[in-house]
Amino acid sequence: MYQLEEETEADWWEVEALYDLCFAPGRTALSSYRLREGVPTVAALCLTLRDADGTLAAAIRYWPAEVGGDDVLLLGPVAVHPTRQGEGLGGLLINESLAEARRLGWERVLLVGDAPYYRRFGFAKLEGVEMPPPTNPERVLGIALKAGAWAHTRGPVTKVSGAGI
Repeated sequence: MYQLEEETEADWWEVEALYDLCFAPGRTALSSYRLREGVPTVAALCLTLRDADGTLAAAIRYWPAEVGGDDVLLLGPVAVHPTRQGEGLGGLLINESLAEARRLGWERVLLVGDAPYYRRFGFAKLEGVEMPPPTNPERVLGIALKAGAWAHTRGPVTKVSGAGI
């Protein structure tokens, strides 16, 4: 049994420790982190999963960004503690957060990741959307939360100064 909750300020360091555990030590050097620096998360979509003992099992965060002047959500990171992998917790976080993003009126979500994993959630390679280098264009994926939302959204992914919608 897991408790799904919005991440709080008190969770921040524990979530950061989980990301450090799950990803390479240089994770903050990735181009997606340049888009996040100094920008507040979309708090309503940043979720944690804790087990019955209160131990953090998984977390997901979202950040606002822009592509060609259009608002987008930048998903990531999503992480599951190594002892909890294979239980579907990452999928649960992705599905729940995408449903909430849709409910909140967001139209499109972007991430940099493995297409075979994210395809099952509806993500596909984006054409004409350019992440800052050095990002492999094959890993730039998106999902439309509103039909046709990516149809005319093209250009470089840029940082925003506010919290989106």
